Amino acid sequence: MASIFSRIVAGEIPCYKIAENADYLAFLDVFPLKKGHALVIPKKETDYIFDLDDKEYLELMSFSKRVAEAITKSIECKRISLHVVGLEVPHAHVHLVPINTVNDCNFSQEKLKLTKEEFEEIARLIASNFK
Repeated sequence: MASIFSRIVAGEIPCYKIAENADYLAFLDVFPLKKGHALVIPKKETDYIFDLDDKEYLELMSFSKRVAEAITKSIECKRISLHVVGLEVPHAHVHLVPINTVNDCNFSQEKLKLTKEEFEEIARLIASNFK
């Protein structure tokens, strides 16, 4: 069975897309810790990030870096934290979370509740800063 992320890649489930190329996709997390919290995935379904071959892994990290730079230009924050948890969806992915304190990247905290319009505006802003 395809993961929810593979279904997003296939266009079966909508997302708030912020960047994409032939092999990788970045979109807003719909259960964000902070405004601008994004997920970066390889389009090829691979369960565990360390199952990616070296080329895919390095390309995922490079694409994630570019997404992080776009988030930094769009969302006021001190840093972008990068997390690989990998338990919640069986598809390799990176969380990029804008932070001002270490507590901002605590995944056990209550998630933000944003409107569709807020998600769309954040996605548009980050996408406009993606190079």
